[in-house]
Amino acid sequence: VLQHLLQAFGGPGRTAFGFGPTYSMYPMLTRATGASYVAGTRGVEFTITPEDAATQIEEAKPDVTFLCSPNNPTGTPLGLDVIESVYAETEGIVIVDEAYQEFAPRDSRSALTLLPGRERLVVSRTMSKAFAFAGARVGYLAADPALIDALRLVRLPYHLSALTQAAAIAALRHAPAMLAMVDDIVAQRDRISATLDALGYEPFESWTNFVLFAGVDDPAATWQGLYDQGVLVRDVGLPRSLRVTAGTEDESTAFLDALASLGAGGAHAGTTARAQG
Repeated sequence: VLQHLLQAFGGPGRTAFGFGPTYSMYPMLTRATGASYVAGTRGVEFTITPEDAATQIEEAKPDVTFLCSPNNPTGTPLGLDVIESVYAETEGIVIVDEAYQEFAPRDSRSALTLLPGRERLVVSRTMSKAFAFAGARVGYLAADPALIDALRLVRLPYHLSALTQAAAIAALRHAPAMLAMVDDIVAQRDRISATLDALGYEPFESWTNFVLFAGVDDPAATWQGLYDQGVLVRDVGLPRSLRVTAGTEDESTAFLDALASLGAGGAHAGTTARAQG
């Protein structure tokens, strides 16, 4: 879906913009169409204010703006006021990527509610996360009919197989069952955040199925120390930070026990080397 949008509205001589750190595929997809990518910045704890967003958009003047809501890889929620501010400041396309929206609080408003009267606004979703359907590679979007017509002009003839479409339709028909695990994952996410805080780490607010946490003295050594105990987390390249995805209760317990066993601040290179030796 994102590539399709860039094929229509990106291309040579055009610019796409995103507030970093954010989804690592935005720059790659942008450059694949011949467009250039500009990375903006975020404030404290990876948040964005409407005022700062407007200032950065005014300076960059992008043709396409990506707003990841909630943000990947930080989990940070994005206020609708930020989306409104960005839309008002740009004359280009604004894409709100709601890949993790199903994990947000039930009373939170989706950017879908902003679509009426905003012809340049796009809201994209995926079945890869909450539906656990990543292998099917199915995404979808909502936008003004005129924008949808523009996308049809660049649609590839075989972009989605008949089998994939049938599988997606079947998943939607069983949506309650497919989404039943979301509440359990959210509960484990919140449990992980609370326990990380108790262990002396700094978990960031997350509306996704993962938790980014800082306070890791040596991310590489801690990653290895967890891996050696059968626990796999992600180093997303942010200083003194690691990211863990919420799973089952047993998986969460295994992660938390393994992390606690490494001591305050996690593992350290010298300690790991001595333990392995």
